[in-house]
Formats: sequence, C-alpha cells, structure tokens
Amino acid sequence: MIATLEGKIAQKIGDLVVIECGGVGYGLFVTFEDFGALNSGEEAKLFIYEHIRENTHDLFGFRNLETKFLFEQLLSVNGVGPKMALAILSVANASQVRKAIAAGDTKFISQATGVGKRVAERVVVDLKDKVGLTSDENATDFLTATANPNDEALQGLVALGYSVQDAAEALKDIDDKLSAEERIKLALKN
Repeated sequence: MIATLEGKIAQKIGDLVVIECGGVGYGLFVTFEDFGALNSGEEAKLFIYEHIRENTHDLFGFRNLETKFLFEQLLSVNGVGPKMALAILSVANASQVRKAIAAGDTKFISQATGVGKRVAERVVVDLKDKVGLTSDENATDFLTATANPNDEALQGLVALGYSVQDAAEALKDIDDKLSAEERIKLALKN
C-alpha cells in the first residue's frame, strides 16, 4: 500500500498531477484546490488513497491528511465512488464541505459534478454526525417528519429510485408493523 509520495511535481496533464519519486512518475487525481496549489517543478508531499479494481489502479493525492480522511468518509456513503467523492471535495475546501454536511446543505453538495439530490441527501444522513462538527438540528429537515433513515422499507424505495420525501410519503399510511418487503409492495401499488 502506498501511504505517501514525496517528490517533484513533474507536470499537470488534464485532471492529473504527475509526481516524480525516485525516477518513477505517479499520476494522481487531486482536488481542484490541490491542483491549483501544486506547481510544476516544486517539491510536494501528498497523502495517497489507492483505488484498485480488476481493470484500474487509480491513485488519489491530498496535500492535507484531514482532506484524505473526509474523502474516505465520503467513500463510506452508498453510491459514492472515488471520482464522485473527489468532485464533492472540489466544490470547496474540506472545511467548507464538512460544514455543509453538518448543516444539511444538500444544495451545496449537489453542486459537485455527477452528484444528484438523492446522493447529497445520503451524504448528509450518513455523515452529519461523523464529520467532526456539531450537526445542525435541522440538518435532515429534507426528511419528512415520518421518515426514519433506518427504515428498511424507506431505504428499499430510495434504492429503487424514489426520493426520500416521495418514499416517506408513500409509506406514511402503511402499517409499520408489516415486514419491509410487504410495506414496499404496498407502497408501490399505491
């Protein structure tokens, strides 16, 4: 596992920064902020996240360890991959993204390329108490009063493409003592 890379920024190609370490150039995806701060020919030390799949081996670099940590928290959200997490962190600096999550600002988060309202809502619900800030009491106001984010039927409808509000609305008159599967079937019939 690669934890850090330290060397000279050799070049910037599209959305990649190439850092040369011991004669080897590593292509790294970085946030928009880091891309602007890293200059060709200068020395840099970056914290690395490796994303390895059967047909890719991508490296993501971060100047600050706290940004890497927030990146990894974003990856823990269902439906958020490394490119989407990087897009969220490219909207603003890590501190501002953290504040937006704690405040439940889904509009701010959905400004990121490829991030829709549903994913932004999931990010807030999953991370609002984990970003190291006191979350706003109203952070999940986009959830209706009857929406319980731990409700399996609600999660099932959201997975099928319903918004959290629509799923909560569809489930509000259905007996919550029924199994999640039965509640989903009844909600879909209505």
